[in-house]
Amino acid sequence: MKKILFLLLSAFMLVTVLWSCKKDEQQVVFQNGTAPVLSSTTAAVIPLSFSGADNEAINLTWTNPNYQLNTGLSSYDVSYQIEVDTTGANFTNPNKKVIAISKDLNLVMTQIVFNDLLLNQLQLAPSVSHNIDIRVKSFLINSTGIQYSNVLKFTATPYSLPPKITPPASGTLFITGSAVPSGWVNNPPATQQFAMVSPTHFVLNSVAITGGNSYTFLSNFNSWDYKYSIAVKNDPTAVNGGDFQWQGNDILAPSVSGNYKIDVDFQRGKFTLTKL
Repeated sequence: MKKILFLLLSAFMLVTVLWSCKKDEQQVVFQNGTAPVLSSTTAAVIPLSFSGADNEAINLTWTNPNYQLNTGLSSYDVSYQIEVDTTGANFTNPNKKVIAISKDLNLVMTQIVFNDLLLNQLQLAPSVSHNIDIRVKSFLINSTGIQYSNVLKFTATPYSLPPKITPPASGTLFITGSAVPSGWVNNPPATQQFAMVSPTHFVLNSVAITGGNSYTFLSNFNSWDYKYSIAVKNDPTAVNGGDFQWQGNDILAPSVSGNYKIDVDFQRGKFTLTKL
């Protein structure tokens, strides 16, 4: 009987302790933070030149948002993203550049890095002055407490870089393969010839594609020796475009048949397919 009473008393004390702990438990809740203040030692005109490629282009610094929780000042690590976009797009441009920063309150980019950002990410024309906006986004884990800084405005003129893929000396480009009407021939019809927008940019405005088949790009009529393809044969991750190279392997077409627009950009070394 004493043993039973002892067990009942122990169980009662355990329940009481657990209830007390639950009652005293305090949920951590985000309360507020201060938007980071972005500043730069860089002049309003960002210097960019091929000869100064390794020199500093831009130096950014921002303040800590000092996030507050109901338990006091947050001890969680703060994450930051630097957003770079063209003026007027209001950071909604699908090509805007987002640079992830962990903890640091400073970012320095060289001229070659910033130039590449403008040319290949924002896809801005070289040798033309562009207006650029930059801001900082701060947040805690799970994107809690998002804060945006003030916007800094700059102008920059990107310089031309050698194309990532040497464009065809012939100045022509064709598509051939089982995915297009001609089949695998090295003398495709005129309907499968790209228009040269620039020496590094070729566009085929519309071509019928048979889903699930393959194709490649030819630069010389009546020859298989000059082609542009991809690294991995029929790579399923490249059906809508991706990186291409000199020679290489067959490209897998999208699974859905139809008419497609194809862009081949030798400057960036990328091609894209858009269903019409």
